[in-house]
Amino acid sequence: MDRLTKDQRRKTMQAIKGKDTKIELKLTKALWAKGLRYRKNYSKLIGKPDIVFVSSKVAVFCDSEFWHGKNWDVNECEVKSNIEFWQNKIKKNIERDRKVNKILGDDGWKVLRFWGKEIEKKTAKCVSEVEKVIKRRNSHKEE
Repeated sequence: MDRLTKDQRRKTMQAIKGKDTKIELKLTKALWAKGLRYRKNYSKLIGKPDIVFVSSKVAVFCDSEFWHGKNWDVNECEVKSNIEFWQNKIKKNIERDRKVNKILGDDGWKVLRFWGKEIEKKTAKCVSEVEKVIKRRNSHKEE
C-alpha cells in the first residue's frame, strides 16, 4: 500500500528529472575536469545518451538502479505498491536499454553504462574507463 495520496505521488513522480541528474552532473564535471569534451543528452542518437563523444563514437548512459532495473531478478520483490505497473515498466526499460545498446553497437558506437552508485562512489574509475575507450577508438581511427 502506498503511503502517499495519489496527488502526492503524482507530484513526486513529476519532480523526477530526465536530464542533469546528480549522477550525470557528477560524471560530466569529472570528465570536463580531465579535458574531455562531449555533448549532453544527444537527441540525434537512439536512446538519447546522457554523454556522447561524437568523433570517437562513444555513448555513455548514467543509469539509476531502480529505473533501469539493476539486479531486477532479486529487487523485483521490493516493489510494494502498484506492483504490476512497476514490474512491467522496469522490465520494458531493461529491454529498451538492451535494444538501444544493440542498435548503437551495430552502428559502430561503443556504449558505456554506469550505475548511479558506481558514479557516486567510484567516479574516477568511471572517468578512467571512458578515457581508455576514447583513446582506444581514436588510435584505431588513425591507423
